[in-house]
Amino acid sequence: MSEPLLTIRGLRMDGQSDGAWHPILKGVDLDLAPGEILGVIGESGAGKSTLGLAAMGYARDGCRFSGGSVRFKGQDILQQSPAARRTLRGQAITYVAQSAAASFNPSLRIIDQVIETTVARGLRSRPAAIDAAVALFERLGLPDPAAIGHRYPHEVSGGQLQRLMTAMAMLVEPDLIVFDEPTTALDVTTQVEVLAAIRQAVAGTGTAALYISHDLAVVAQMAHRVMVMRHGEVVEDGETRAMLAAPKAEYTRTLWAVRHLAKTARPDGEPVLEIRDLTAAYGPKVVLQDIHATVRRGQTLAIVGESGSGKSTLARVITGLLPPSQGQIRFAGQPLPPALRDRSRDQLRRIQMVTQSPDAALNPKQRVREVLGRPLQFYHGLSGPALEARIHELLAMIELKPDLIDRFPGALSGGQKQRLCIARALAAEPEIILCDEVTSALDQIVQEGILKLLARLQAELGLAYCFITHDIATVRAIADHVMVLHRGRIVEQGTRDEIFAPPHADYTEKLLGSVPEMDPDWLDRRLAGRALQPQ
Repeated sequence: MSEPLLTIRGLRMDGQSDGAWHPILKGVDLDLAPGEILGVIGESGAGKSTLGLAAMGYARDGCRFSGGSVRFKGQDILQQSPAARRTLRGQAITYVAQSAAASFNPSLRIIDQVIETTVARGLRSRPAAIDAAVALFERLGLPDPAAIGHRYPHEVSGGQLQRLMTAMAMLVEPDLIVFDEPTTALDVTTQVEVLAAIRQAVAGTGTAALYISHDLAVVAQMAHRVMVMRHGEVVEDGETRAMLAAPKAEYTRTLWAVRHLAKTARPDGEPVLEIRDLTAAYGPKVVLQDIHATVRRGQTLAIVGESGSGKSTLARVITGLLPPSQGQIRFAGQPLPPALRDRSRDQLRRIQMVTQSPDAALNPKQRVREVLGRPLQFYHGLSGPALEARIHELLAMIELKPDLIDRFPGALSGGQKQRLCIARALAAEPEIILCDEVTSALDQIVQEGILKLLARLQAELGLAYCFITHDIATVRAIADHVMVLHRGRIVEQGTRDEIFAPPHADYTEKLLGSVPEMDPDWLDRRLAGRALQPQ
């Protein structure tokens, strides 16, 4: 057996909050051999990302190493100088973040960013780096490899940008790559492409990898071994197939079992939102065409499709951010003004939206009481004790403790921040909430909690939801009716049971078949089946 490339022993890290230090990692051990992929899974707050950064000798602001060692190629990098660590990072060890869109500079062409470190470190000349990058683009299955680098980040899809970030990490030919949730926010069909590209590229170089994810089915396709973490500790560690076949820890079995929710069908209520013959465009480019749908009180319409299908654009049209070029939206039986500026305050109040990223949706300088207080003042004119009481009622509704009321968003977990965004929407006392990928970036256990919360609020308040998602499991858990979108058109539409019962439309079959299974051979079978299909 080869010597470990990375050896972590007794690693401890603390984080500072409320003026005190609290443990984040509590004595973690890890071994990683050259060419091996280790999957690290667990719920939010388990310490997965902290461990991935620690493998690079890096601690975020407000964190400190408090014990243990991180030995890379036999050297304890925690004992090295900051300059030596910086030399290691970006060359021998590289990092692929969850959000490629947030990691690229929007004002620079992609190729200049991909080759920057390689050229700056003197590893290749600029022409040689460009040639190597184009070769990597081809290996990663990117379209038009010679030209795609000349685009800006906003001119490529999310899946393409994630592969471009992987190319950036691989161009320096590192010994170790840390992948931190690289496919979490991607739709299922794009995720398959990115997973296949990453696995093929890593296998072709013999690079070792830490693959961090909350999705066990994804990790099963990538990792030789799996390490399960919870509350900063290792719960279980073993070979992937053996762990899938017989997980030893109760917590691991819990991870296996989550997301088996199924919504009970509800009788049709009166229409809240009606969309008729709707077409929308960005300039000359038509992005939605002939869309028609009805959302009823107390029910959920799930809008499903891959990136670029028009899901989020439809939400923008409903909220008035993008006036349609044709068609009409009726709300509570009355025509809804197409432009946001023309809608009354009451119309604005009755239609609310919760977006995918709470970090982008919340002002980091506003405390929880300010986040919830603003809509209560704007829509209902509350102040003083009445305002304070209602804020506490909203926190109770979303199952957040009242002692969080004076915290900033940065002091909340991902699930808590998403609950806060839901509470802000509820503060308006709406009749319909548009949920745009509200669970896609959350781990499976937190997702389950959010879905149960939304279902309870719907039953108690009679809310209608438009639930935009690429997650088929989420659709099964929350939808009454389903609309499948592809390239701006409706592929099929019906009740949840109708859509999931075969025979399916070809595109729906593709979506259903792209959901990773808890089987290490699933991706190989899918890729083999695709290769056998006539071109």
